[in-house]
Amino acid sequence: MLYYVLKIVITTALIVIISEIAKRNTLIGGILASIPLISVLAIIWLYVDTKNTEIISEFSINVFWLVIPSLTFFLTLPFLLHKGINFYTSISLAIVITIACYYMMILVLKKFGISI
Repeated sequence: MLYYVLKIVITTALIVIISEIAKRNTLIGGILASIPLISVLAIIWLYVDTKNTEIISEFSINVFWLVIPSLTFFLTLPFLLHKGINFYTSISLAIVITIACYYMMILVLKKFGISI
């Protein structure tokens, strides 16, 4: 149980720290947020929990393929905000569009015989 609390505390602390830094400097906040910290932490937690490098390898490949459609969010959100659309509506639409892009990416990968 202590291990799970430690995982939650470390992961949460990183998110809070990055958001606080972004309040002061959006460039540094963006750089820190663009580093795949959550993926790296997930890989570390997976290794500690399973010691199974095959799972880690599959996870890494899946993250690679799914980063591409996730970029849609970072294009859609500022576009909608600059169009004057309310923040909550913009973020909701950006999430829905990103989910649709994930789905399309999975379909395209399957068409090319790549299973994720």
